[in-house]
Amino acid sequence: MTLRGQDIASVIKQQIEGFGTQVAMQDVGTVVEVGDGIARVHGLSNCRATELVEFKDGLYGIALNLEEDSVGVVVLGEDRAIKEGDQVRATGRIVEVPVGPELLGRVVDALGRPIDAKGPIRTTKTRPVERIAPDVTRRKGVDTPVQTGLKAIDAMIPIGRGQRELIIGDRGTGKTAICLDTIINQKGKNLVCIYVAIGQKASKVAQVVGYLEKHGAMEYTIIVAANASDSAALQYLAPYAGCAMGEEFMENKQDAVIFYDDLTKHAWAYRQMSLLLRRPAGREAYPGDVFYLHSRLLERAARVDDKSGAGSLTAFPIIETQAGDVSAYVPTNVISITDGQIYLEADLFNAGVRPAVNVGLSVSRVGSSAQTRAMRRVAGRLRIDLAQYRSLAAFAQFGTSDLDQATRTQLERGQRMVEVLKQGQFQPVQMEEQVTIIYAVTNGYLDEVPVTTVARWESEFHRFMRSAHPEICKKIAESKLLDEAAEKDLKTAIEQFKKQFAA
Repeated sequence: MTLRGQDIASVIKQQIEGFGTQVAMQDVGTVVEVGDGIARVHGLSNCRATELVEFKDGLYGIALNLEEDSVGVVVLGEDRAIKEGDQVRATGRIVEVPVGPELLGRVVDALGRPIDAKGPIRTTKTRPVERIAPDVTRRKGVDTPVQTGLKAIDAMIPIGRGQRELIIGDRGTGKTAICLDTIINQKGKNLVCIYVAIGQKASKVAQVVGYLEKHGAMEYTIIVAANASDSAALQYLAPYAGCAMGEEFMENKQDAVIFYDDLTKHAWAYRQMSLLLRRPAGREAYPGDVFYLHSRLLERAARVDDKSGAGSLTAFPIIETQAGDVSAYVPTNVISITDGQIYLEADLFNAGVRPAVNVGLSVSRVGSSAQTRAMRRVAGRLRIDLAQYRSLAAFAQFGTSDLDQATRTQLERGQRMVEVLKQGQFQPVQMEEQVTIIYAVTNGYLDEVPVTTVARWESEFHRFMRSAHPEICKKIAESKLLDEAAEKDLKTAIEQFKKQFAA
């Protein structure tokens, strides 16, 4: 079959009219130098700060330095495959991570990719890792507690949902232990937990996952891991990625808590990147914007109003000190950003006081607003009494023979308070049980109990209350109050138990 010339012309005309390919312009550059996780790229004239750029084989980087004739790019991964002369393409996007409830129970890297060998994560939503924090007009007051399950913290340094509470102390003083106990204590409390591990050994992260799985806590927990073997860029991104995942819950009428373990290593990773990008070094070789590095992260923790999602994101940043020096550069920066700090002291830890909370240096600027009324009533005296005991004990260490009876009584009671506040790891105590034991010790019911048997007295007392008087704890748990009737019943129960214990 042959086509006439007129038919051929009409077919060509139709094809030309139907031709709809759009012309797209792409920003492309060339690698001129690469090494130590940093690539210098010539070109990319329209590239923006913190924009994602793509190397060959699907490897990505972040454009951090925009210079006159080149762009400094931090490579998100191994830079061995990148060579001088390779082509680099700007994507027009900033770094995003997958978000949503599908991430619960999973271990992911700083880009939200699963690293737990449990298959892909089926989520359709993503969020940018960097975002402006909610302004003051969108925030609500902090008045709902985050129960850590630790008597020393819940009673004296209460933490509210939407707060930023720093955990600070030397290496090996129990900072991570507080995080794990808090996560384990959230079972059944409708609080999503996000644990961000920055610069830690992969074996330690695996250990954390094992602890949480053993106690059934992984079902409401997300772990974001940027291990010590990962690049500085991934360690830098990890806390922002975890924060973006938490914000998704905050803006959907849910409460979340995030632990940054730890921001000291985060600052080290950022310093490494900055020095390799040839940015000017300041105090302790940190770049000048290291304060902004952490402030823009921690300011995103908030309790927002109904228009903004009606949820909350509570932040627990961790800072590691050297020989207890809280006046160093990064510790003072983060102290000034947060709403209080839990200071863990090495001497107390080595003396067997665990959690090793220094009452004098620890503070919560939200205070009793974040406590239940029952806890507020019984714990009001505890902090003052314990602080007075510490100062008296310092004076009385040289001899107690010339002390008056009132001072001796105060010292004896202080010793029992310290014993009551000691707590083993993975043994969280519920709020109502904390109220009953703190009431007993502050009102002198343990004054005659030998210090060495206080721990046994407490465990048997909780067992007695659960079996003989469960209605008292149930009433405190439901009403969050310790009214006169409940206090009277509690006094009777304590007297009854004292007779039993003495017998």
